[in-house]
Amino acid sequence: MANSPKTRRLPERRLPVPATASAELQKACAQPLDAAIEIIEREPQDLDDWRKTLALYDQASRLRLEKLRQRFPVQSRAETINGVTVYRLTPSRIAPENPARSLVHFHGGGFALAGGELGTGEGILAAYHGQIEVFSVDYRQCPDHPYPAPLEDALAVWQALAEEFAPQNLGLIGASAGGNLMLALVFKLRELGLPLPAALACCSPWADLLAQGDTINTLQYVDSAAISYTGLIAGMAKLYGGAGDWRDPLISPVYGDFTGFPPTLLISGARDLFLSDTVRVHRQLRRRGAWADLHVFEGLSHAEHLYLFDSPESEEIFGEIRRFFDQFLAQ
Repeated sequence: MANSPKTRRLPERRLPVPATASAELQKACAQPLDAAIEIIEREPQDLDDWRKTLALYDQASRLRLEKLRQRFPVQSRAETINGVTVYRLTPSRIAPENPARSLVHFHGGGFALAGGELGTGEGILAAYHGQIEVFSVDYRQCPDHPYPAPLEDALAVWQALAEEFAPQNLGLIGASAGGNLMLALVFKLRELGLPLPAALACCSPWADLLAQGDTINTLQYVDSAAISYTGLIAGMAKLYGGAGDWRDPLISPVYGDFTGFPPTLLISGARDLFLSDTVRVHRQLRRRGAWADLHVFEGLSHAEHLYLFDSPESEEIFGEIRRFFDQFLAQ
């Protein structure tokens, strides 16, 4: 993260819990961060350290996924599409308007966390609330597979699905690193002259690995989920971007030309460390004449609706996503 030439000194303060948020979200906002800060601020030092750290995070993700699957029953079946593992997520009921529609899901996790079935949580929620089939892509991840491997996998799956289904019936959905990947995929498809998806639901995209956004600083330690860009998250940026040009839109999509982009729904929260990334993508889309809608939820941290999946905020967000795709996907 580049040093700013000027800074403003702030007085020490205690942050109130937002009374305007749901009871579930208020409880999350009130949780102390002491133990989490110690973990998030430490960047693993070598490959073995990275593997141990990622395994600890994935252990917590496994427990959360089991709770989510019990609450939202969706059939999950692993398939191989164009050489890439994909989980086909099918809800018990497909809405009458959705038999020919599908969503392609790219999970978050800093391009390193929540691989395999652990990455399907957001896809399960989208399938359940949207009553639509979802293909959740298990793209290769760091530390073994940095850029461009995840994008290559995303492209391979999209090409196969766009041949099997009409592209105008397909939408993309993803959060954080998954949001980065879907935006980069559209740039790549446009570069190659391939069909674009009909619409994108992009939740708090990690759109700038250079961490130039304002809220990376202003919401540090305010965000209950991402918490701080220092340490672990900055380390994952190094793993993914490597020695490449981090201003390349295929690595940091916010620096791209969004001309001709499909309709895009952007979702973030008022306590989201990556709120500025989301806002900047929205402005780039609007400057290039694309249809773009930005929703910022009160008191919500980075992609927190995926963890607080029983909260009113989560239900409302997936309701917005369902209405969005219903508007822009062909039948």
